[in-house]
Amino acid sequence: MKRSPIDTEKSARGITRRGLFLGGLQVSFAALLLGRMRFMQVDQTEEYRTLAEENRIKFQLIPPARGLIHDRNGKLIAGNEQNYRIVLVREDAGDPAKVLNRLRKIVWIDDEEITRVLSEMKRRSSFVPVTVADRVAWEDIAEVAINAPVLPGITPEVGLSRLYPRASDFAHVVGYVGPVSDYDLSKLEDPDPLLQIPRFQIGKSGVEAKLELTLRGSSGTREVEVNALGREMRELGREDGQPGDNIQLTVDADLQAYVQARMAGESAAAVVMDTQTGDLLAIGSAPSFDPNKFVRGISGSDYRSLLNDPYRPLAAKPAQGTYPPGSTFKMVTALAALEEGVIGLGETVKCYGHLEVHKRRFHCWKRAGHGKVDMVKSLRESCDVYYYDVAQRVGIEKIAAMARRLGLGDRHDLPLSAVAEGLVPDKAWKRQARGADWVIGDSLNAGIGQGFVLASPLQLAVMTARISTGLAVSPRLVRSINGVEQPILNDGPMAISGESLRIVRQGMYEVVNAKRGTGGRSKIVAEGLRMAGKTGTSQVRNITKAERARGVSRNEDLPWNRRDHALFVCYAPAESPRYAVSVVVEHGGGGSKAAAPIARDILLQAVYGGEPPLEAYPSSQRGTIRSRQREIEEMLSRPPAERFSEGKDQA
Repeated sequence: MKRSPIDTEKSARGITRRGLFLGGLQVSFAALLLGRMRFMQVDQTEEYRTLAEENRIKFQLIPPARGLIHDRNGKLIAGNEQNYRIVLVREDAGDPAKVLNRLRKIVWIDDEEITRVLSEMKRRSSFVPVTVADRVAWEDIAEVAINAPVLPGITPEVGLSRLYPRASDFAHVVGYVGPVSDYDLSKLEDPDPLLQIPRFQIGKSGVEAKLELTLRGSSGTREVEVNALGREMRELGREDGQPGDNIQLTVDADLQAYVQARMAGESAAAVVMDTQTGDLLAIGSAPSFDPNKFVRGISGSDYRSLLNDPYRPLAAKPAQGTYPPGSTFKMVTALAALEEGVIGLGETVKCYGHLEVHKRRFHCWKRAGHGKVDMVKSLRESCDVYYYDVAQRVGIEKIAAMARRLGLGDRHDLPLSAVAEGLVPDKAWKRQARGADWVIGDSLNAGIGQGFVLASPLQLAVMTARISTGLAVSPRLVRSINGVEQPILNDGPMAISGESLRIVRQGMYEVVNAKRGTGGRSKIVAEGLRMAGKTGTSQVRNITKAERARGVSRNEDLPWNRRDHALFVCYAPAESPRYAVSVVVEHGGGGSKAAAPIARDILLQAVYGGEPPLEAYPSSQRGTIRSRQREIEEMLSRPPAERFSEGKDQA
């Protein structure tokens, strides 16, 4: 049917309106697109350029070189070595398990390590690299690089790892480093981003831990261009970080090695101190262990062996271990009595082998007694009854005050793990710690360094240095940091009269050099180098009345862990003291037999700066001494890591 002109005109007007409406919509949409394009391309140019760059460019932290540690003569005792490793980034790997299975066809990785890597990746952010293999051979690194296209997320890296060239010699002083653990991170409120770097090493013990921030340094940054697959194409820029500070210790590496060798086969500790400056020249703890094993990852069996060893190779005995000081404490009681005027040089006490107080007998080590004893003789022959009597007169408060003045009961400020405070007891301490009053028997026991009294070998060395010089010198372990000398801690003369010190020094001199001295077999005969010292034996078990009646068992007849501790402190030259030495041999028996010979040899090594001539020893001992010197020479000729086994069956 033919449409009328009117209908045609109406239809045309309708189409025109729809066309205009649609056209308007199109124009509006186009304008909106153009506006959006302008906004994105002009107004937000910088933002999108940054996003594009972030997809193309990655920034990586560069770990700094850890500071070096040297001995007082510049010998390296803690350094760094190149270490090749392989890391995996989860977000780049796709399927990490699949990639690891491909990798293990190139580099051997056991199932346990694969499990560890997968577990660690779950705990960390997807972009944080996780170390798959450490200390990888260069040939394996090259093989991984060649196969990079089929190993997404895998990156071979080269970094620095800690190395201890002197191995066990400084294990208890320098300590060791290890990878950052979750426990380490949990202790920090705002951890350094460096600590997120895979297997980043931080100090775990000793100087490495206590001076961590000084040794760590600050990180650098690396800017690299990557392609669409995340592969590094080129390095665009690098800003190196600040390496850690280098530290020079006061210890002498050669003397330290000798000390460790001389104590081989014992569970023992020794400290050598410069009496004028307080510099710690050697801090030995035996047996020792190889700290490199902890850096590289110690095996379970090796670690259990260290933990289960009765000689406790992991314990830092010189500063951490505390022992009843035994008769080495008698100088403290003597000085307290002299300073208080309760006894004079010529005044004597009669020793019958025991002293009875309130129907209880306190025994002297010499069952028959020492007869009439003055102060010098009391030190020379180590009469216990003399000090029982003196301790009653002077009282525990004065004894404790003198002990603290001499450096006992003080946690010396040193960058060592678990520096012990020891224990100088008094009446207030017993009320607080034991909920009981002080009794006279406590004073008698304390007077001879038994009972509650505890001291570390470090504290005994400080005590000896202060007695020998009259100076309030304190121990120093760090000599310089980045070449800047650290202060010597010497507060000048102690408030102890010169006459009191002279009397005690005379007694210590006769301990070693007089006919009846308890340390006579360990004398030095070289003129001008004679030493003064004091033996000590501390009980670790109670002796019953029945045992005393039938005769006290000899240490040799007892199990090792029930024998007495052996102690000896000394200084030399006696006329002009330069070095102080303390030695503790755990369960060694008598101090004169076990500790004094070790202390004398160490002291001579320090005085001569090396092996002393045989003429420094008594002529009757020179054959034995020569054989011992050859044994130590042979031991020191081995590589440091092979010198000492961990445990009591040492060579």
